[in-house]
Amino acid sequence: MLYEQIDTGVIDGDPLPWVPFTPYADNVFLKYFKLDPIRGEFIVLMKAPADMQLPRHHHSGTVIVYTIEGSWKYKEHDWVARPGSVVFETAASAHTPEVVNVEGDSGYVLTFVIVVGDLVFMDENDNVLAIENWKTGLQRYLAYCEANGIEPRDLTAFR
Repeated sequence: MLYEQIDTGVIDGDPLPWVPFTPYADNVFLKYFKLDPIRGEFIVLMKAPADMQLPRHHHSGTVIVYTIEGSWKYKEHDWVARPGSVVFETAASAHTPEVVNVEGDSGYVLTFVIVVGDLVFMDENDNVLAIENWKTGLQRYLAYCEANGIEPRDLTAFR
């Protein structure tokens, strides 16, 4: 059967570098696993220190965030995501992520994130500051690898 011929793969995260989320925050780090130009999707680990707030952003597609360590929330909501929780963000939603320091936390948050489409960063007047997607992620990853003498992997490949 045709569907039985579909191959699966594994992406080893150990050799992948932690890339600073510049120009937004030098102390927020991303580990890119997959940058898919076909579906416009990227899969990444994100590590941010306690009390960090990232710019408000709008989603053109869905986002799924699994919290591994630490705690975080959206400024616009009253819930707090803690280890083991999943946040599902619908397309066309907008919010301001911030790391919160809950007693017993390690001082940073670590999340596994799957993003479909664009993240549009906006200022307080809803003016577009920047657009993040698989392509900007690829540019950031390749620039970091080049600057640090790291042989880049093809994160756009299907295997």
